[in-house]
Amino acid sequence: MSAQNESRAAGLERLLQGQAPNQNELLDEITVGLDSLSGFLNEQYLQTYIPAGGSKIKCVTGRPGCGKTHFAQVMLKEAETAGFLTVSFSAKNVWLHDFREIYLEILRQCDMERVLSGCANQIIREMGYDPDAIVPGKSLMDYLAERGEGDPLSKGEIRATLRRYFSRNPRLDNTFAGCCQLLTGGLLGHPLLENANRELILGYLHGDKSVKLSQMRALGLSAAGITKYNARHLLRSLCEVVRLAGYKSLMIVIDDMETLLNRAPGDAVRYTKLRREDTYESIRQLIDDIDSMRNVMFLLCFRRELMDDDSYGMKSYQALWMRVQNEVVSTRFNRFADIIDLDRYADEMYNEDILCEMSQKLAFALVDAEKELTPLNREQAKEIKDRAEFGGLGLPYLMNRALVEGGETRV
Repeated sequence: MSAQNESRAAGLERLLQGQAPNQNELLDEITVGLDSLSGFLNEQYLQTYIPAGGSKIKCVTGRPGCGKTHFAQVMLKEAETAGFLTVSFSAKNVWLHDFREIYLEILRQCDMERVLSGCANQIIREMGYDPDAIVPGKSLMDYLAERGEGDPLSKGEIRATLRRYFSRNPRLDNTFAGCCQLLTGGLLGHPLLENANRELILGYLHGDKSVKLSQMRALGLSAAGITKYNARHLLRSLCEVVRLAGYKSLMIVIDDMETLLNRAPGDAVRYTKLRREDTYESIRQLIDDIDSMRNVMFLLCFRRELMDDDSYGMKSYQALWMRVQNEVVSTRFNRFADIIDLDRYADEMYNEDILCEMSQKLAFALVDAEKELTPLNREQAKEIKDRAEFGGLGLPYLMNRALVEGGETRV
């Protein structure tokens, strides 16, 4: 079985369990009813505000099964299509109480070598050459030498452009800029960078604690360790380098943030009170700092109990709650609000026709999983919509269970 078929099979299995498919092809096949929301955010943020240097945090919430993960995947796909570099991870897999861990995960998924290759290609274009004309495995200097153009004038132009991109860029941290300048110069072939030094710099950027700061100073870099205190500043620098690499901006999705509550029976305690408050403080600081960042959008996804729980949720940390509480007041869905309540969106937008179309598309997709399912009719759709109004599960999940398990009464 090919990798693509394996990915599709895994996506179908997730659909059978009432989960988002995590596979772009399937996502397109089954997505219904989100166009007015995703299209609005695409037009207002991904196409205009964020690429123009803006920054934004949106929170996506609702009951279990409301479709927050599905919606996040839709927005990631929209962002990729718009030319963004995208990052997505679950709070189940990355510690949130230390922003250093968040930053390092974002950096890992960005792939600094890929990003800096983009910077190198942009510099090559600025110098009037075509990056595609350079044979893979060779640098710009190799290419220029073959053409008899590897003279000191060309080398001086490379050095000057590197300085303009990095060391003289006021939006970059000095050490981060120095690392990027040396690595990009190595990709261009000037100044030359030995492989051992390249590995040392990459290790430092990725938080490898075995890298000694004295080794970095030997390369002319006045390095300091990466901590939760400087990680947000480094993230600002990363966003700028992503833009320099030719991407429109950076989109970051953090899902499953209700993990902070540790409420599932039988689960080991992941977040103590202290760690949970440290996480809330990190989010508070990120909200306060977001206007100082450029070309980045965050989607923070969590079940609504993270907001509603007085003892363990956001309400328990007043410094954070004061920054989000004003968003949770409208009786109607507001596309501009920083809190995207998918339950409220479903109440207003998902009528019987939409639910029937959802079930038709899902039934058609699950044919590949050897499931012959009968789509819902309007009467069944109405029963599910009425039940969702007072239940503890989101409307998309109830529709999925009614289709897969053979009837609304079995949900």
